[in-house]
Amino acid sequence: MKKLSKTNPRLIKLVEDLRNKGYKDSVNLWIEISKRLCRPTRKMSELNLWKLDMYTKEGDIVIVPGKILGDGNLGHKITVSALKFSKKAYNDILKAGGDAITIEELMERNPQGKNVIIME
Repeated sequence: MKKLSKTNPRLIKLVEDLRNKGYKDSVNLWIEISKRLCRPTRKMSELNLWKLDMYTKEGDIVIVPGKILGDGNLGHKITVSALKFSKKAYNDILKAGGDAITIEELMERNPQGKNVIIME
């Protein structure tokens, strides 16, 4: 069988940037996220807002190597970084006073990956 690889140019560039940043600056978070993003699409993370609300507290920084879905409510202010957001999830995070940013933006804001929680 022929081995298939990722074809999404944004995802390929993101994984490459994460690996480069991780190995260059010795930041294990970026290396781990790049590995998780290389998984098959059927194993990509999908996380609902209720789970974010349940397992986080005010002011947390969370990264999800996948998609955030809009089921449930978010009752506190957090920063969420993900590959993709559903429209409802994005709007609900902003309504709660939080930030919904891409993984690239998180890499720029927090280059050392300090105090970031990985959720799947």
